[in-house]
Amino acid sequence: MRIISGTYKGKIIKAPEILPVRPTTDFAKTGLFNMLSFRYKFEKITVLDLFAGTGNISFEFASRQCKSVVAVDENTDCVKFIKRTFKDLKMENAAAVKADAFEYLRNCNSSVADIIFADPPFEMKNYDELIDLIFEDKLLKDKGAFILEHHSKTHFTKNKHFSEERKYSNVAFTFFAS
Repeated sequence: MRIISGTYKGKIIKAPEILPVRPTTDFAKTGLFNMLSFRYKFEKITVLDLFAGTGNISFEFASRQCKSVVAVDENTDCVKFIKRTFKDLKMENAAAVKADAFEYLRNCNSSVADIIFADPPFEMKNYDELIDLIFEDKLLKDKGAFILEHHSKTHFTKNKHFSEERKYSNVAFTFFAS
């Protein structure tokens, strides 16, 4: 995996093959961050990355000098790898937490981030529960966005918080807002 922009632009990060993950492709990640760069001043926002896996998305946000980036994953090896990479790259604006994403959200106070990004396993069945947790507990800051990465065959256009969807091959990013 490669960091596509920011302080660590071009940096290749090799994740251990034992991690049970499906990293976001460079193609999809480039499309996502091109959109976000027109909407946000990265150095002014906070980010929560749920189901962080390899930390691919967290590294990208941290490289762009976000105020803070918190990567959450329940897999011990994933969290160790993310923490080690944050430390090796001296990404002092970033932290990794070992936790179940749903439990982490249930224990949050309101307005935890400007962007909440989630890349759960494609086979996850309780997407609606995740969306509801974020919006019912008001976990986004004012004008914030929840971005869900999912298989492009799954759609959320009927969700009351749906804002837009972008597809990149078999991956889609759906944006939700208040």
